Amino acid sequence: MNGSADHSGLSATEEDRTETQAAWVAHVLTLYPQMFPGPLGQSLAGRGLENGAWDLQVSNIRDYSVGKHNTVDDSPFGGGAGMVIRPDVLADAIDSAKAVSGDDKRLIYFSPRGRVMDQAYIRELSGGPGAILVCGRFEGIDQRVLEARNMEEVCLGDFILSGGEIAALALLDAVIRLLPGVTGNQASLMEESFETGLLEYPHYTRPPVWEDRVVPEVLLSGHHKKIKEWRQRQSEEVTKQRRADLWERWSGENLK
Repeated sequence: MNGSADHSGLSATEEDRTETQAAWVAHVLTLYPQMFPGPLGQSLAGRGLENGAWDLQVSNIRDYSVGKHNTVDDSPFGGGAGMVIRPDVLADAIDSAKAVSGDDKRLIYFSPRGRVMDQAYIRELSGGPGAILVCGRFEGIDQRVLEARNMEEVCLGDFILSGGEIAALALLDAVIRLLPGVTGNQASLMEESFETGLLEYPHYTRPPVWEDRVVPEVLLSGHHKKIKEWRQRQSEEVTKQRRADLWERWSGENLK
């Protein structure tokens, strides 16, 4: 492979399993490969990487630079501030990544113009074979490579980052925790915020009284039906108060 690639994520004990069930593959294209796996090498994601639940490849876009000065960017046609990543450089990096990781992977570019990531998108992505993630820098990338390689544009939120690396880490963390063999209690994933369309209900643990604040009595009752009903009411109330957009969508679908 032309580029820096590490962390195949496959232990010897996992090789037989992945012959029949391939790991979810993340291939990151970045100008800063040292940022990966970063936090993804820790905790559940890190153990999943070691156990073969997912596989990480990282390629340095600079390995596909052109000219004697190893150029990856140039000034924008029409003038303006900043620099733009060249289409020939990025296309070579993308094509190489596809040759290594497979042409069946989603090709994602992080951009303020893209669709905002939500849990439905993350769950859809986790159900596929993986993704090639393009982390832009400077003023962005040449529009022609977006069109020529049919790239998906995805946005972390309505704010500006220095590059796509933080967005890539966030997307990968959200996807990886949904993969089989990563999170121990799969049932707990279905009760989290956004999975049902509502924000999650509040949680309590020991001690039952802390600084004169008591745990709601219903949670100590052992009455599972009442606890479930209480949690549902709490989810509805907190969503109504804090996320009117989510509440409008959920109530329109469920309170007809």
